[in-house]
Parts: sequence; structure tokens; C-alpha cells
Amino acid sequence: MRRRDFIAGIAGLSAARSFAALAQEAGKLPTVGFLGPSTPSVSGHWADAFVQRLHELGWIEGRNVAVEYRWAEGRSERYAEIAAEFIQLKVDVIVTVGGPALVAKRMTSVIPIVFAVAADPLGSGLVASLARPGGNITGLSVQFTDTTSKRLELLRAVVSTLRILAILANVSYPAAVLEMSEAQATAQKVGLDVATFEIQRAEDIAPTFETLRGRAEALYVVSDSLIDANRVRISTLALAARLPVVYPYREGAEAGGLLSYGANFPSLFRRSADYVDKILRGTKPADLPVEQPTKFDLVINLKTAKTLGLEMPPSLLAIADEVIE
Repeated sequence: MRRRDFIAGIAGLSAARSFAALAQEAGKLPTVGFLGPSTPSVSGHWADAFVQRLHELGWIEGRNVAVEYRWAEGRSERYAEIAAEFIQLKVDVIVTVGGPALVAKRMTSVIPIVFAVAADPLGSGLVASLARPGGNITGLSVQFTDTTSKRLELLRAVVSTLRILAILANVSYPAAVLEMSEAQATAQKVGLDVATFEIQRAEDIAPTFETLRGRAEALYVVSDSLIDANRVRISTLALAARLPVVYPYREGAEAGGLLSYGANFPSLFRRSADYVDKILRGTKPADLPVEQPTKFDLVINLKTAKTLGLEMPPSLLAIADEVIE
């Protein structure tokens, strides 16, 4: 380790301890409210990545920082309930994803909010601009709409005979509507017929697949908290309907989708801890620009491909970040 890095690390630890000491004198540790969009079993590893990075920055859970975990279980009506609880607890910062962040923003202009993942923070109204977010909110964009064409390109490379594409989205989430429109426009540009299927609750998923059966040759899934919480169910129903599925995040492929391409979520949650570190040390969210992903993953589920009788091109296997066998 270089001497300057060692000194910087010691200084960071000292600053965190000093801050925590002041908070303890006031009778309260600095507190982070972590609003998970689904369940601990589905996205608990995102929280783990966040806490690990906090630890590296000198914030030790239970010693000089407290983390209050709440899980919405894929139900958007829970966002306001949890945000209200965090406001009552007077947490020092709220960490979550795009949909819940938008709800929390409407409920408090005082408590800093960090979104670790947001599909389109500008288009959905989370921030005034990426360079100068304004207000009490900032975080990381996943650029789902920017990578839509790449996902369709990868899907068509595997399903070379694809003519009819289904798109599944939770239309109660504004950013999902934007990505659905982008996917629809992109698919039509390359000559695909498109059928869109809209859901708003978990109860809509099974009936949607009944309607979808036989009407498409592949499925593009638009990500949001509802989809995330039900990705195993969606992948299972799609497999039963003999539909190859493309997701914008690796967890979708891990759940049984054919492939995924998009930002690495655990990496984004790690980076969100850097925002929290700065905010706990006094930086205002308005002064912290929204950052873009630096790591994109292509994940291929070879087991699903074999089940569907699809031949995976060697060129894709060669560039995949992970191949699930």
C-alpha cells in the first residue's frame, strides 16, 4: 500500500470516528434507512454490498453507524409507509432505488436520499439534472433505456428467427413506461412485431402469461421492484410457455431467464455507500452529481438455452461475464 493511501485511510477512519463520537454524545448514532424494494432473499446481497463498502470507508454497523432495514416486498404501496417510518425515526439518509426514492422525495425535502439504482433519474423527475441534481436527492443511473438496443441485439443473436416480441412492464412505475416505449420503438426499427403486456400487481402476472401464450416468440422484461420480487415466477412461467427471456440485470438470468445485459447492481450499491459517506461527513446531496454505471454484465443461462433447444453462438459465450450451466 502506498504511504499516501495509508494516511488517507487513517484520516478517513478518524473522521468517521470523530463524527460518530459527536453523534453518540447527542445520544444517537448516524442512522441510514435502507429501503429494499423486494425481499431480503431476493436482494439482500445488494444490502450486503452496500454495508461492506461502508465498512471499508470506516463506518462500522453498530459501532459508529446504525442501519435500519425495511423491505417493501415488491409492493409499491409500502414505499410511502416505510418512508414515513424513516421520517419519524429521523434517519440521517435514506438509501433505496428509483421508485421508492421518488415517493420519499415527495414526502421529505430535508432528509438526504440516495438512489443506488434508477432507470432514468432525469426522465422520471428524480433530479433536475445529472450534473447538478438539486434538492435532497442524488445517486446512480443504470441507463436501462440506453442499453435497450444492446439487449435486443443479443436476444436476436440467439433467437435468429425472432419475428414477434412481447414486452412485459409494470406501468405503475414511470421509468418502466419509458423503457417499454424505448424497447418497442427499437424492436420496430429492426422489423419486429411487438405486443406489450402491462402489469401493476403480482396478481397480474399469471393471467398475463395466459394471454401471452402463443402470441410471441420471445419476451423482453422491463425491470422494476415488482418484477424483481417476482423474477423467479416470471422466468418459470416463461419457460413453461417456451419463451426465451432477456432481462436488464444479472439476477434475471440467474432466476432462469435466457440472458441479461446491464449494469451490475451490487457494484452500484457499493458505490451508493460512497455517497452516504460524503453526506454523513457534511456534503449536500445537491452537490453530488448523478453517476453512470462503470460495469456492465452479460450473463447467459446455458441451462435455459438447452431446455428451450436454442444453440448459443460461441461468439456470445466468449464475451459473457458469466455462463450459468
